[in-house]
Amino acid sequence: MTPAARAQAAIEILDSVIASARDDGAPADALVSAYFKTRRYAGSKDRRAVRELVFQAIRHAGETPASGRAALLPLAAELFDGSPHGPAVPTGGEPRAVPGVVPEWLVPLLSPLVAPAEWPALTERAPLDLRANLARTTRDAMAAHFGAEPTPLSPWGLRLPPDAAVSADPVFADGLVEVQDEGSQLIALACEPADGRTYVDLCAGAGGKALALASAAPTARVIACDTNLQRLRKLAPRAERAGATVETRLLDLPREAEALADLHGQADCVLVDAPCSGSGTWRRNPEGRWRLTPERLGRLTALQARVLDLAAPLVKPGGTLVYAVCSLLAREGAQQAAAFLSRHSAFSPMDIGLDVGRSDGVGRLLTPGHDRTDGFFIARFRST
Repeated sequence: MTPAARAQAAIEILDSVIASARDDGAPADALVSAYFKTRRYAGSKDRRAVRELVFQAIRHAGETPASGRAALLPLAAELFDGSPHGPAVPTGGEPRAVPGVVPEWLVPLLSPLVAPAEWPALTERAPLDLRANLARTTRDAMAAHFGAEPTPLSPWGLRLPPDAAVSADPVFADGLVEVQDEGSQLIALACEPADGRTYVDLCAGAGGKALALASAAPTARVIACDTNLQRLRKLAPRAERAGATVETRLLDLPREAEALADLHGQADCVLVDAPCSGSGTWRRNPEGRWRLTPERLGRLTALQARVLDLAAPLVKPGGTLVYAVCSLLAREGAQQAAAFLSRHSAFSPMDIGLDVGRSDGVGRLLTPGHDRTDGFFIARFRST
């Protein structure tokens, strides 16, 4: 492919990304892969170059561009030369994406801790973090194996460059490491994993944090719950590979409370890693800025409150509830935690037990610019 043809391919993919963001469809990575599955003529260098153009354009624009052409034009105008298979020469006055990080409507919703000086870090490429499975190996052994640096905050973590490939490595296949951002590891650590306790991960998804708990406390009872069967099914092979035991429980909307009735007052810790805007993970999913709307954010904050209310009865007296969101928005973090306390007088705030991030309301906020992790709000509450 010529450079201009690569630009045209990037434009076509960007059109799909913009449409998918509007319709809450597939992520950009999946759309890039799907595009090239039907274009076998593109070599590995072409695919890599097109992918780079696509993600450069996505990271460049905080607001949703008018089109793929508008997204790419400010970054590669020299490729719009009208050559065969390339984009047409620009016309005067056609739209161009405006550079930015945070969509304008979200700026007043950010936590006050996230100052503009930190914004560029929100869309920088993220490193690849691993979690060493300390039930079967040591962090030092895995650091030596990968030539990796230990992460500064998590005692389980290792950090590699963004393009590091680990999935084909034998130690990954043997379950000695898992891919997990350091911030996610800290959420599991805030649950204080210990043998003999009962942990309920109420929004487990594919089970990364449940697996971290089970690996850190092999005799603990860890119950991973979710309403999405496809996501939950991914946990079993991961747990088998790691040699960890995790129960799974599929919750049926809107009857989740019935499915959880036997766990009332039984959990030493309930983790609510709630569905959220994902504003703390824009460096991994920069098109997430284009997906979020005021209406979607409203639905998410309502869901967060509902899941917290489902979680509260599961906690035994003296037990804890850990609330986390990969968000930098106050409505999903500090304000949501304060609202939970106003509804549940039997709970009181407590420190998360980790000297990380910065104090934000009753919790702590981790950000890419300050902590070099994904963005997370974490709060912990004790049941009286």
